[in-house]
Amino acid sequence: MLVSLTVGKVDAGVAVLLTQDNRLIEFPSVLLPNNISSGSIVDITVSRNHAAEAASASAFQSLQKRILNTYGVKAPSPPILRLRNATQTSLVLEWDPIDLATASLKSLSLYRNGSKAGSIPRPLETRSTKISGLAIHSEYSFHLVLRTTAGTYQSEKLTCRTHKMTDLSGITVTTGVLDPQQKEALGAALDRIGGKMIDSVRIDTTHFVCTEGRGAQWEKAVEMNIPVVVPEWVDACETEGTIAGVRGYYLNADPKARQLGVIHGSSHQRTTSTLSSATAHQRRPSTQPQRSPAQEQVPEEPPLTPFPGGETSSQPQAQAQTQAKEVESQDEEDGLPPPPPPHKDEAEDVNEPTLNGEAEASEVKNEEPEAEAAEESNKETEKEQTLPQHRPEDDSESVTPEDAKGKGKEAEGDFNEVPL
Repeated sequence: MLVSLTVGKVDAGVAVLLTQDNRLIEFPSVLLPNNISSGSIVDITVSRNHAAEAASASAFQSLQKRILNTYGVKAPSPPILRLRNATQTSLVLEWDPIDLATASLKSLSLYRNGSKAGSIPRPLETRSTKISGLAIHSEYSFHLVLRTTAGTYQSEKLTCRTHKMTDLSGITVTTGVLDPQQKEALGAALDRIGGKMIDSVRIDTTHFVCTEGRGAQWEKAVEMNIPVVVPEWVDACETEGTIAGVRGYYLNADPKARQLGVIHGSSHQRTTSTLSSATAHQRRPSTQPQRSPAQEQVPEEPPLTPFPGGETSSQPQAQAQTQAKEVESQDEEDGLPPPPPPHKDEAEDVNEPTLNGEAEASEVKNEEPEAEAAEESNKETEKEQTLPQHRPEDDSESVTPEDAKGKGKEAEGDFNEVPL
């Protein structure tokens, strides 16, 4: 289409063109020839460019699709929260890396039992947190709230419970300087109680076990305020069946300060009951008569019986001296020298009852009839009337041979009359 226009006015930027029907058209002066001035007639050809229109529409649609795929299809993902480790008073929670898609992060907060517990520092780098100071064997619920420029996203609620004191499965140990045998024994003990051993110090490490305080792992454990104990602490937990206090098991702690708590398990209960009964037996007052040191030096042997069937343990001191004199008179008749007088301690030892003497006396008493027992008691009464009961020990030396022979005959008659 060819159009003829008259140039009316030319400015630096815009030129005014007039049509034949006196219409004004503002036209960029840059598109006019350089030598144009007012009153000049120019021909302008106007046509539609279909190819350019198609290319422009295609470019526009491509831009729309790219915007849709970038910002409209993929959105931030809600965080996924899970339990990593639990102890009696603490819980370790972890979550997957935060997926923000094309949005920007505002904050990541942790909620406990519906109330905000705190904000997670560096949420794009931090993937776990530890909650301490919890009650023993109590239930808690946790969830994360993610706030972004594309909206707010919340994780599912996680319900978890702290352990009982007898549940040792939460013990997580990192070892330091240990002998290979100690480390192997430590691993076996942890397997028996349900604990676990890890190679490096992490957020879920509950105790650091070593025998010497040195090394990079030890420094990291001290920096994280993890208790550093000796291997005996694990043995104490296994023995007691519960979490043992770490105060007496530090590297510089005195072993005498260690106190064992209540012991669980049948074998340990039997040991405890045995020890308690033995202690009670020691504390129980003794009912047996206490002997003097001189008497304890004398061996506890049953005294010699002067004649078969005689009661030695229950006879009075005077009767024992009478029997000794009767034996001396028999030895004199046989031509043997009289034996030396008995020692004072030995005489007192004879008067004390012994198990063997009581047994023999009881056997003889059970075998004798009542009539013979009465006859024996009459003879003992006659002997007591013949000799005084409070005779001193040295009286045996002043006895004359005639008296000894008379007493020997009397004793010999008694010996023959006692039934066996």
